[in-house]
Amino acid sequence: MPSAPSVTCVPDSAPTQPQPADPQARRFDPSVPHPAQVYNAWLGGKDHHAADRHAANEVIRHSPQVVAGALANRHFLARVVRFLAAECGIRQFIDIGTGLPAPDNTHEVAQRITPASQIVYVDNDPLVLAHARALLTSTPQGTCDYIDTDLRDTTAILRGAARTLDLARPAAVLLLAVLHFVPDADGPAGIVAALAAALAPGSYIAISHLTADFAPATVTAGVNAYNTLVPQPITPRTHAQVTGLFAGLPLIEPGVIPLTGWHPDLRDPSPPDCDLYAGVARTPDGARDRRA
Repeated sequence: MPSAPSVTCVPDSAPTQPQPADPQARRFDPSVPHPAQVYNAWLGGKDHHAADRHAANEVIRHSPQVVAGALANRHFLARVVRFLAAECGIRQFIDIGTGLPAPDNTHEVAQRITPASQIVYVDNDPLVLAHARALLTSTPQGTCDYIDTDLRDTTAILRGAARTLDLARPAAVLLLAVLHFVPDADGPAGIVAALAAALAPGSYIAISHLTADFAPATVTAGVNAYNTLVPQPITPRTHAQVTGLFAGLPLIEPGVIPLTGWHPDLRDPSPPDCDLYAGVARTPDGARDRRA
């Protein structure tokens, strides 16, 4: 079981305003917790409202290791982008489930290695869209774009990405801490398979995902608290289920493992273990992959 870090909750006040009946209006209602802003609160950011802080603190109360998990996932983002850009030669990235900007966004990490790297961000949260337009900018040599669409609409994602990227060349799709928002009924492995099928040989899919394998009681309690307060529920998955999300694609070493152990980097702090798995798969590349 992972050890729980020492946590100081962000100042919290419970939401008091009633939620509007209009579903469209609720998208902009600060009294309704937004997943991106709850996550921002766990990261110690400032882009959140009272409802988000209340939800974040309720989850911390039941599952204090959630803060370590959020921080470790950000370090994994930087680590996997560095790996893909520097060691695998990837110059094109599709970051799905972008969230609010934070230090070491995908384009910043990739373009430090290769300034001409091209990045497409995908999210369907209007608050993320507003921040993306203002802050997710590129270096003069590189390119960034943003697609406002749902993860489940793979056709829209691929069509939008093709405006910026050359999908006939290898690219990397990042699905970090986002597939646990997709229930089993919506076929998350099918989403991954549809994305992978449109990528060039030698492309990559990176996934990080919440699990209750390491601390079943506290993670379940935290998930229940989150799902009670936040309109977009989450589903933790087992090691076998997370592995299955790769839809049979060949995994690169070391496979699907606890997130903090995936290609650890001396530049990262040494966080306590967290409740996420991570892995990277590669789309088959001709005869070499068929022989493997």
